[in-house]
Amino acid sequence: MADAHGARLRSTADRRVPPPASGPASGPADAGLQAHRGMTLLATISLFIGTRAAWTDAIRTKPAVAAVISLGYASILACGVLALLVRRQRSLIRVDAAVLITAITLVTCGYLLDHAGTDEGVLTAQAANEILHGHVVYGRAWPWLFGTHSVGITKTMSGGADYTYAYPPLTALIAAPVHAVVHSTAAATLVTTGALLASTVLLWVLLPPLWRSAATAVCLGFGFLPHYAYDGYPAITALALLIPVVVRWPQTGADGRLGTPGVLRAVCLGAACAAQQLAWFLTPFLLIGLYAVRRGELGHRRALAVVLRYAGTAVLTWSAINAYFAAQDFSAWLTGTLLPLSQKAILHGQGAMGISYYMTSGSSRLDFYSYASVLLLLGLLVATWLFPRRLGPAVTVLPWTAFYLATRSQDGYFLMMTPLWLAAAATAPGAAFARAWQPRLPRAATGRRAKVALTTALLAPALVCVVVAAASPPPLHMSLTARFATHRAHLGITALHVRARNTTGRRLTPHFASRTGQGASNWWTIAAGPAALAPHSSAEYVVTPPGGFRRVKPRTYLIAVTGTPMTITTVRVPSTAASAAR
Repeated sequence: MADAHGARLRSTADRRVPPPASGPASGPADAGLQAHRGMTLLATISLFIGTRAAWTDAIRTKPAVAAVISLGYASILACGVLALLVRRQRSLIRVDAAVLITAITLVTCGYLLDHAGTDEGVLTAQAANEILHGHVVYGRAWPWLFGTHSVGITKTMSGGADYTYAYPPLTALIAAPVHAVVHSTAAATLVTTGALLASTVLLWVLLPPLWRSAATAVCLGFGFLPHYAYDGYPAITALALLIPVVVRWPQTGADGRLGTPGVLRAVCLGAACAAQQLAWFLTPFLLIGLYAVRRGELGHRRALAVVLRYAGTAVLTWSAINAYFAAQDFSAWLTGTLLPLSQKAILHGQGAMGISYYMTSGSSRLDFYSYASVLLLLGLLVATWLFPRRLGPAVTVLPWTAFYLATRSQDGYFLMMTPLWLAAAATAPGAAFARAWQPRLPRAATGRRAKVALTTALLAPALVCVVVAAASPPPLHMSLTARFATHRAHLGITALHVRARNTTGRRLTPHFASRTGQGASNWWTIAAGPAALAPHSSAEYVVTPPGGFRRVKPRTYLIAVTGTPMTITTVRVPSTAASAAR
């Protein structure tokens, strides 16, 4: 009897107390909701980035904007609570929308605080002004735009600087009517900031619900893209146009017909190429990937016809946007749009070129970094052609890796297109390339090891060029003697006596500048010394800093660069303490 009574009690307790859950989600649907919840929460947290700095700036200059930012904090906290409490996906999507609206509000506040722009914005606004007045845009130098310290300038290895508009015309065209009302650089920065906000909303709408908050975080929450928009970068306009191109791009031309979606994608691709040169590098990867996917479905002839119609529509769009400027002055237009590829700008960035710029005394073969960049790009294109099933999902990332080896390898070339990475991850997964066509390789080359060897062979030439550039010694052997003086209670350099010996077999024309970190100063003046050094000859130079006086900071270097061939020599400037000791 006692045993029966105990069994009934245990049975009642079992019915009242649910069994312990094995994890945070009890099924696939709950697991998906929890993943969505986590994405929403991460996007919400990302809105804190840079918000305090904006509020601190606003409370001093624009209290009304500071009040809106304070409300933004309240919205962030509310979204964080709701992201953890709502129980249905529909409600979580509403929270995602609230996070997006909060991000747009905060970015708009940031624009009101900072919209003066940098050199890209200033040049674009000036180009817009020239368009309004019917003047030629390309091939004209506007040096007066760079008279303030807030506006940077692109120096060239030949000792000059670039004062011209060197971007395709679309952003300036869009900014022209805005400039008719807003007579300042804000005309350009308003266009790029508006393009970023519009592209974020578009990406948010086009992505599956789980990924939408990730779009908010990548485009607006992390903070780096809004600052490029505030600066007036035309690349932001190109990004906005590339988003509809990349979302579900493997579906373009399905069943052998472009249809309205395919035509719109092609138009956006052509317009993006007419907005900024970065779109040029993505285009061949997209075309190769699209051909492979369509050929696996339709065969060679129909796939080629689809790709040609797609590319032709993009080219027509690009041509229509550029036609007016090409007709004004074809040579100047062509030179201007190709200038970033040919200008031989001074070293800058975080890539491989840093070996020769920051870590060694220089290199006599900097051109090999450029060769490496081109060879890597070509190698990746061939690899994409050979292995589209494997590399197809990474088509939106592969083009930017080539910039890591270039002499201009600043991180903006990588991160400004990161929303495209997200778009591809969400809408162009590996399954979309499962039936893509791949060229038939010889039987000996179909094994895993053979494929690795083939890929290595495609990429090895780029690596060899990097090694050549990094291992090459500096072309000049330089020794320095500093002339010091006191100016406004500060001790600094008024001139450097430089003894230089050309160790190469080529005639070199050196240009001098100083650096203390990642950037170089304006060019120093050669007060005495020859313009060029003959092979294996020596000469003495007297070079003076811009303004006639330069305070010496710890780890100050003098650099000597040449444009043809591209070379750099770096030597440390003696400190005041060391000079006094001598």
